Amino acid sequence: NNELKDKSGTGFFSYRCVSFNKHPLSSLSVGTKTGYRLFSVTAVDKLDCIHEGVECPHVYIVERLFSSSLVVVVSLSMPRRMNVYHFKKGTEICNYSYSNNILSVRLNRQRLVVCLEESVYIHNIKDMKLLKTLLNTPTNPSGLCALSVNHSNSYLAYPGSATIGEITVYDANNLSTVTLIQAHDSPLAALTFSASGTKLASASEKGTVIRVFSIPEGQRLFEFRRGMKRYVSISSLSFSADAQFLCASSNTETVHIFKLEQHSPSQEEESPTWSAYVGKMFTAASTYLPTQVSDMMHQDRAFATVRLNMFGLKNICALATIQKLPRLLVASSDGYLYIYNVDPQDGGECVLVRRHRCDEDAKPDDVSPQPATQSYAATVALPSTPPSSTTLMGYSEDGGAQKGEVIPEHEFAEGPVCLDDENEFPPVGNQT
Repeated sequence: NNELKDKSGTGFFSYRCVSFNKHPLSSLSVGTKTGYRLFSVTAVDKLDCIHEGVECPHVYIVERLFSSSLVVVVSLSMPRRMNVYHFKKGTEICNYSYSNNILSVRLNRQRLVVCLEESVYIHNIKDMKLLKTLLNTPTNPSGLCALSVNHSNSYLAYPGSATIGEITVYDANNLSTVTLIQAHDSPLAALTFSASGTKLASASEKGTVIRVFSIPEGQRLFEFRRGMKRYVSISSLSFSADAQFLCASSNTETVHIFKLEQHSPSQEEESPTWSAYVGKMFTAASTYLPTQVSDMMHQDRAFATVRLNMFGLKNICALATIQKLPRLLVASSDGYLYIYNVDPQDGGECVLVRRHRCDEDAKPDDVSPQPATQSYAATVALPSTPPSSTTLMGYSEDGGAQKGEVIPEHEFAEGPVCLDDENEFPPVGNQT
């Protein structure tokens, strides 16, 4: 769900929508009044615009397939039509129209999923053939859904209820329901898979608790408490590439980063600290305490946080490795991309190192030097290595599908469109 959308056309946002491409994170997609823009986020001090599309105005959905040249666009002028472009060639691969407004689009190497308010469409991405239509799904006005980027574990998650936080996990490869997860008491607000597709994080409309489940089993692995004092609107959840961290942003001024670590009994015995002793007492007590109290004991606080200089604005967050260092990226509806350093050892308060405008010519704003007493996150050097000049190979139809036609199968077999080309699609297992 890592995207911002403004479908009202009121211009409240500085742009219509913004989203990050998936693992490995390398670009930012922005929908604008005049079309859409793709920015490279491979360097901290530069935000290069690698493409500007003007095929249709008022874009409120723009999704890029990994680092390829395939981009999916939906415009307010035709909200029921999805356009698939090869942006390097400036050509349209195909377009599809649906029975109602398109609320979200998700894609990986095997599948392209289109979510409407009460239905979900699953396409084979190689030829755009419609494989499955899930009709009469619970009312989903925000188009909330998540698709695993790992095509061998191509799981789809979407709300299984409009009134409680039930998650339906669906196998988009084998086209069958895997499991139902009773995740929250309140309706769902956010969902995201880890890169491997083996973990699923969720938050409800209350926004106080974030839970992580194993996939496909649906067992609860972690619970993190974002806060207790107030309900908030969680706008995004995102795992790090190695699934060791999970970040969450909301309409408040704080972004939380949680660390997914299991505390083994042997470690507690080796270091019999007060906290370990109290933890054991809580575990024993939880067998007879009320469920609500027991649940409270199993929830961990944030490992690291970011204090934004804004309140009430929608934003999305993502964790990435940029120039060999861990970073937190926050794209806000104020039109800026904020880049923070993250200390993977000690956590704590993350430090802002650069701010870029996303809704006009990308120009970084220099950030004031931090005090010398700051931790690792503030003092780590920013390498000045130039961005990679690797050529984007690009998704290519070469005279194939146009204006809604399918892409002939032989074009995939003989070369120009090769979805298994590792230059075109970086392997999920080899992230850096």
